[in-house]
Amino acid sequence: MHIDISLQDGVPIYRQIANQIKYLVASGQLGSGDELPPIRGLALQLRVTANTIVKAYDALEVEGIVVKRHGAGTFINDPTQRMTHQAQKKILSERADTLLVEAKQMNFTFDEVIELLRQRQDLLTGGSKQGAGKHVVQRG
Repeated sequence: MHIDISLQDGVPIYRQIANQIKYLVASGQLGSGDELPPIRGLALQLRVTANTIVKAYDALEVEGIVVKRHGAGTFINDPTQRMTHQAQKKILSERADTLLVEAKQMNFTFDEVIELLRQRQDLLTGGSKQGAGKHVVQRG
C-alpha cells in the first residue's frame, strides 16, 4: 500500500492518510477483508506518530470504511458497506481540489491542467495512435 504525505497542502496528515485509503477502496485496489498495515508499522513507514495512524483509522471506522477486530487488526469493511457513487465522487472531488491548489501554486493555468490530465489519460488507457504526441504541455 503506497501513501504519499504532503506537508504543503494544509490538509492534516491523518486526513491525507484516511483519504488515500478511501481512494484505494473506491478504486478497488483494496477490497473487502483486506487487512490494513499495523499501526506501528505504517507509522514507521510514513515517519509519523502512531497516534496519527490511529486517528486516520478511527476516522475510517466512523465512516464505515474499515472495521477493527480487537487483537486481529483493521480490515476493509464488507462490500455491502462499500461506498456509494456519491461517496466516491466526494473523494475524487477532494483529490481534484488538492490538484488544483497545487497547480495554482506552481502557476499552471486551468487549461494546462486539463491538457496534462488528457495526456495522463492517454498514457493510462493506451491512447490513440493517431493522437499520440498531440497533447504537450509547455511551460513558458
